[in-house]
Amino acid sequence: MSSILTGKHIQVSVFGQSHSKAIGAVIDGLPAGVKIDSEKVAAFMRRRAPGNTKYSTKRREADEPVVLSGLVDGVTCGAPLGFLIENTNTRSSDYDNLRAVPRPGHADYPANVRYGGYQDVAGGGHFSGRLTAPLCFAGAVCLQILEQKGVKVQAHIYELAGVRDIPFDPITITDVRPGEKVFPVISDACGEEMKAEIEKARMSADSVGGIVECAVTGMPAGLGDPMFDGVENQLARNIFGVPAVKGLEFGNGFACAKLRGSQNNDPYTIDENGKIVTTNNNNGGILGGITSGMPILFRVAVKPTSSIGKEQQSVNLNTMQPEKLIVHGRHDPCIVPRAVPVIEAVTAITMLDILGF
Repeated sequence: MSSILTGKHIQVSVFGQSHSKAIGAVIDGLPAGVKIDSEKVAAFMRRRAPGNTKYSTKRREADEPVVLSGLVDGVTCGAPLGFLIENTNTRSSDYDNLRAVPRPGHADYPANVRYGGYQDVAGGGHFSGRLTAPLCFAGAVCLQILEQKGVKVQAHIYELAGVRDIPFDPITITDVRPGEKVFPVISDACGEEMKAEIEKARMSADSVGGIVECAVTGMPAGLGDPMFDGVENQLARNIFGVPAVKGLEFGNGFACAKLRGSQNNDPYTIDENGKIVTTNNNNGGILGGITSGMPILFRVAVKPTSSIGKEQQSVNLNTMQPEKLIVHGRHDPCIVPRAVPVIEAVTAITMLDILGF
C-alpha cells in the first residue's frame, strides 16, 4: 500500500488527509521496553509544525499527538504504537475550484485520473505535506532508540534558491546540530541570505526550492545487501515518499561522473583506534549497497512549493478548455526548512530498520 513505509522490522502506516478530522499513523515492530521521552518527541515535531515563522504557511496547527496504544507509562510494550494528530485549522473552501482546475506542478490532475475524481482536493488531500507530521512522530521515536545505540542523524539546508550553506565535513560530520536552530543551517550568515530569497519569493507570490543534506554517524560496517536491497535502495524508497522530493544523491553523487577513479576512490587506512577507515568519503559511507563504517552522507532535492499566488495556465476538466488559475489558501513560500526534520525522521526510521534490534 502506498501509505505504508515497510521495512524488515518496522512498518509505519500513515492515515488521514490534510483537512480530515485527524491524521496519524501506526508503528509496528518497535522493540518492547524502550523509554520514550515525550518532551523530546514534542520538540522534534515543533520543528516541522506549520505557522511558526513568516517563512512557512500561515496555517497554525499544534501538532500534539494523542497516543492510543503501544506505550505504557511512557515505555514501549510491544504492541503497535498508534497515535493521531488533530487537524484544527482548516479552510477547505479555499480549494473548491481545484476539483475542476488542477494546479500546475501538483498531483491534482494525476490524482483525478487515478481516483476517478473522488480524491480529496482540500489542502491536497493525502498528497499533502501535512502527512509528514505523523512521519516526524515516528522518526522522533526511532531517533531516541538510535541514540541509545550510538547512532546520530542530523540534517541542514544545504542550498536554497542558489545560496549554499557550509557542507558537513564528510569524514568527521562534526556534531553541529543545525536542527536545533529555528532556521536549520550551519552558517547563520548563509541562513540570512536564504531568508532574504524566501522573502523575495513570498512578496512576488512565488516559491523557491532547495537541497537538504543529511548525515548518519555511528552505523557499523557490513549492513545492507547488494543490488536491489542495499542501504541506498532502502533510503531512496522511503525518502521519495516525502512529498516534493525530486532528487537524491549519495556522497559525491552526480559530481563523481566528472572525476577519474583515482580522484573518486576512497583510500583505506587504519585510525588511532585500530579501526579501518577511509581518508575520503566520496561514496557517502555506502559501497555495493553495504555500509562501509564511514558516515552515511546524502543530499535531497526539494522542489519549490507548487501552490503559488501567481496566475498560471491550466485547463478546466469540466469544460475541457484552457483556463487561468490563481491558487488561494495558505501555502509555504519555501518548504525546505520544514522538510529538514522530515528527512531526518524518515532516515531514522530506515536506519533503525536496517540496524535491527
